[in-house]
Amino acid sequence: MARRFRGESIHKVDAKGRVSIPAAFRRVLEENDPEWVEGENPSLVIVYGNKHRKFLEGYSMEAMNEVDEKIARLPRGSRERRLLERMFSGQAVHTQVDETGRLVLSPKLREKVGITNEAFFIASGDTFQIWEPATYEAEAAKFDAMFDEFDEDFDPLVLLEGAPDRAPEG
Repeated sequence: MARRFRGESIHKVDAKGRVSIPAAFRRVLEENDPEWVEGENPSLVIVYGNKHRKFLEGYSMEAMNEVDEKIARLPRGSRERRLLERMFSGQAVHTQVDETGRLVLSPKLREKVGITNEAFFIASGDTFQIWEPATYEAEAAKFDAMFDEFDEDFDPLVLLEGAPDRAPEG
């Protein structure tokens, strides 16, 4: 099983939109890029989505290939396929990490989610998200409030009860 993204961090964004990717994230991108070779820069896909999406989502090439394969299995012309193709093909950018471990976020991407001088990175399993820090904090507060529904000594691992022993096929 391929390594997954873990952790969170804030990184400076320069005037040209360059931002360092957390080093651990770069290792995951390398491991999950079938075309990557030592000394080269790994590729990834950044999905920016529609107006409702408040963050950019970085997909390793393996994760993006999995999404593309699932979309291709949907009936051609179906509403679901058209929506997913628009988001994961049209509202996405194929890019590479540069030689110094940075991404270049175009003005369009930065404006889309309000990133100016800092970007907040947070792992999300086989993807990672890039947020404007204040927007992330507001959303994180909503997420944290969900835990208020549980007792103080609640163990989140209980949520895994009933999950299948292995990931579903295809």
